[in-house]
Amino acid sequence: MNQANTAVHATRDTLVAFNGVKKTYDGENLVVKNLNLDIERGEFLTLLGPSGSGKTTCLMMLAGFEFPTGGEIRLDGQLLNKVPPHKRNIGMVFQNYALFPHMTVGQNVAYPLQVRGLAAGERAEKVKKALDMVQMGKFAERYPAQLSGGQQQRIALARALVFDPKLVLMDEPLGALDKQLREHMQLELKALHQRLGVTFVYVTHDQSEALTMSDRVAVFDQGIIQQLAVVDRLYEYPENQFVAGFIGDNNRFAGSVESVSGERATLRLVDGSVLTGTNANAASAGQAAVACIRPERIRLAPLDAGAPNALRVSVAGLIYFGDHVRVRCALPHQDDCFVKLTLGDPALAGLTEGTQVALDLDPERLRIFI
Repeated sequence: MNQANTAVHATRDTLVAFNGVKKTYDGENLVVKNLNLDIERGEFLTLLGPSGSGKTTCLMMLAGFEFPTGGEIRLDGQLLNKVPPHKRNIGMVFQNYALFPHMTVGQNVAYPLQVRGLAAGERAEKVKKALDMVQMGKFAERYPAQLSGGQQQRIALARALVFDPKLVLMDEPLGALDKQLREHMQLELKALHQRLGVTFVYVTHDQSEALTMSDRVAVFDQGIIQQLAVVDRLYEYPENQFVAGFIGDNNRFAGSVESVSGERATLRLVDGSVLTGTNANAASAGQAAVACIRPERIRLAPLDAGAPNALRVSVAGLIYFGDHVRVRCALPHQDDCFVKLTLGDPALAGLTEGTQVALDLDPERLRIFI
């Protein structure tokens, strides 16, 4: 994929630019391969991908803890390649918070200001402002060990913001929190970003976290950005099989391309069924391909409904999720398919294991990948 084509705003205000950046640790294998990425001023950008995909290495190069093997990294036009971390005006929040246990909360937050040589009076004023920003103003005299995980997370964030950085980097900062607190902190971070307008670059392997918080998401795999897009476009219009499978739930139907017409392609499955879908990455007739669709984008229809783009399946089970039901469907020579239905959906009436139904597949939502 040509990463140069991922820019979305013609008039964007670029704060950070990665130009042809490469990174290798052994001189042979590139962990990051020819990365071109512009980060816009004031945006919340998430670097998302599995372990070893290169996302954390990119963050560490931007922070200054790693240096690129090739290419350039610029912040507001300034070349960063050899600038040490403390001279980059970048705030950093780590997964383990990295708070000094022998210092009070106030002293921890004041530390970056002390390093920068600010006077005591100015330090106190900025510390108070930063702690109030994260609703921790009453905790200045406590020590990190006296705080919960969520409170420590807020202190680490206050410390990253206290010196008014141009950019705040976060490396899986919510990974150590339990599910309920993590979801609460996601909303808090998003609200704080909107209030402050500071540029956030966030690393995670959690797809729901990325979709919940971000303006844009860069999906990494094998040292390459597979897709860079706003969250709704990333989810609804994945550009390749990896993105379709990594972001959200996904159903796959394997076959071979029978014909191509404009933006549409037809796929013949092993059992002879034919589906029409969107030709997502230039498949041509005769190629092996996979059609992908989200579980909530499939409708169930009676076999005699005459749906124009349908597959005959057998209901293999119903799984209750509280706010919806997932219908597990079996079809010949393919993996089981899942359909997500709201509790009030009429299609659920009388549906039991063994029922024969049709999957009604909208060609706009069915994406065909080679």
